[in-house]
Amino acid sequence: MMRFEIIDRVAVLTLDRQERRNALNAEICDEIRAHFTSVAGLGGERVNGVGAIVIAAEGSAFCAGADLVLRAADVSDGGGIQPGGNDSFRPAFERLLYCIVEHPLPVFAAINGPCMGAGMQLAVGCDFRVASPKAIFSIPASKLGIVLSAANISRLSRLVGPSMSRDLLLASRSLNVDEAERAGLVNRRADDVRDFTIAWADEVARLAPITVHGHKRALHLIETGLSQDGIAELKALEETAFMSSDLQEGLEAFAQKRPPEFTGK
Repeated sequence: MMRFEIIDRVAVLTLDRQERRNALNAEICDEIRAHFTSVAGLGGERVNGVGAIVIAAEGSAFCAGADLVLRAADVSDGGGIQPGGNDSFRPAFERLLYCIVEHPLPVFAAINGPCMGAGMQLAVGCDFRVASPKAIFSIPASKLGIVLSAANISRLSRLVGPSMSRDLLLASRSLNVDEAERAGLVNRRADDVRDFTIAWADEVARLAPITVHGHKRALHLIETGLSQDGIAELKALEETAFMSSDLQEGLEAFAQKRPPEFTGK
């Protein structure tokens, strides 16, 4: 259902469930999350030199969303998404998104085609989104009777703004790649989206790990509302960077006009 490989300094997770247009279920969400936790510790320690993560897909679609066939079967069996039922997908999906947002490494989505529903929420949770000309973005929740979680609505609104969020959530609007780029949903465009994204992720993976991790964490804290604990954490992140040997390496490399070799220490 998916592949995991390490290419240079990039961990690549490829959805490969083409018969279901790479639709997500609880098992796939848990598998992706397990791979995420395998390449970096909670403190940002890298494993096997991995400095970035790419989520890609095989076939004509990036992700068609949640596997609605399975969820409909849950309803017919008297559980799942019925009121009071045990829905295995939602908690697994929310755990996955929390893992992506909180992960110390930058996460890239290589969007090769339709990116729908839960697939779009997955992409919104990533730090960067690269889209092919065939990419289409939509959250058809209002056509299904689903309300997104507060965290997912908040992430979408911060990314594309309240007006576009209303278009997407209330009116189930679909965006082509041009519209998505103008809305701020797409960072880059590429015909060969997988190779382009992996190459870009590798460039970012070679930057100062403490800085990349610190800035990702700082942006998240600021976007979600700074508390006193958050301010203290930001200060600690700043001090960690200024006390690191990577800072010295960066300064020396700049003076010597050579590429820096960061270690994350």
